[in-house]
Amino acid sequence: MTQAALRPDAAARADAGDGELGAALDAYRSELTGYCYRMLGGAFDADDAVQETMLRAWRAHDRFEGRSSLRSWLYRIATNVCFDHLGSAAHRRERPMGLGAAQPPELERFGETLAEERWVEPVPDDAVLPRQGDPAQMAVGHESIRLAFVAALQHLPPRQRAVLVLREVLRWSAAETAELLGTSVAAVNSALQRARATLDEKAPTLETTSSLPGARTGRGSGPGAAWAQAMLEKYLDAFERYDMEALVALLRDDAALNMPPYSMWVQGKEHIAAWMLGPGAECRGSRCLPVRANGSPAFGQYRPDPVHGGWYAWGLVVLEADDDGKVAGITTFLDTGSWFPRFGLPERLDPDLAA
Repeated sequence: MTQAALRPDAAARADAGDGELGAALDAYRSELTGYCYRMLGGAFDADDAVQETMLRAWRAHDRFEGRSSLRSWLYRIATNVCFDHLGSAAHRRERPMGLGAAQPPELERFGETLAEERWVEPVPDDAVLPRQGDPAQMAVGHESIRLAFVAALQHLPPRQRAVLVLREVLRWSAAETAELLGTSVAAVNSALQRARATLDEKAPTLETTSSLPGARTGRGSGPGAAWAQAMLEKYLDAFERYDMEALVALLRDDAALNMPPYSMWVQGKEHIAAWMLGPGAECRGSRCLPVRANGSPAFGQYRPDPVHGGWYAWGLVVLEADDDGKVAGITTFLDTGSWFPRFGLPERLDPDLAA
């Protein structure tokens, strides 16, 4: 973001040292985006919240007395921005699995479509996560942007949500969190306890992969982990060949398939195979480009174009895995106009490029 985008009079005040302030603020952009994304559940909402945070910081920086760190000050502003947004939101962001029962795989209609602000959205890993750092903390970072966990967070009241993210994900102390929220350590500890209890209660009905960051065992986190990369390669091989036997072997028994903005979803590996051979059969012959989304293996899917040749953008697919390396969830975001540019994916693949 340029200084001019941060505030109308930025260019006029650049000579007064605002350039240094802009650089200092921008250094926190990625982690603030990750924080706001976890709080709000929407990638574009998170961008807007960070934009508003930077604007408020610009306007108030003359009053920043340095009694707390710049990072703490920015998180306080970002938290208030998120609270304002959540206070005016008409609906909680959800996933199809949180809105109703699974549908039979032979259904002829996909069900109703809901507005984009109803859904938990995908986010590129590199927009919200550091590229390097402490391995344990990076693992927590990857786990805490998983779609299931972000969806579970949306069931918490805003202050409990902030407490849980600050304490469990960002590893702030109870005292630091209390200072940011203007409350007591006892109140923070109580809010954290209630938030944990709510997630424990909601996890079985949301998805079994919505546990707290760091609670899962495993061989490493993130789509770059060797096991995750191997799983993605096997999945893409089976999917592009449309080999249902090989694909089903990669799925957990109770795996779920869903396609926002449609409210429908299908559960069970045999039902998923039946879906792909039935209503989803036009995906046969697809080509895929791997990306990294929500701390999970993901790819852009392109369907064959029978009119012009090549393949056209169909959906951004995020795979969710359990601790055994089985695919527990397949989420296809169909709004390619929004998601493909954000993930650096082309609108179509030509035959010579996809060979």
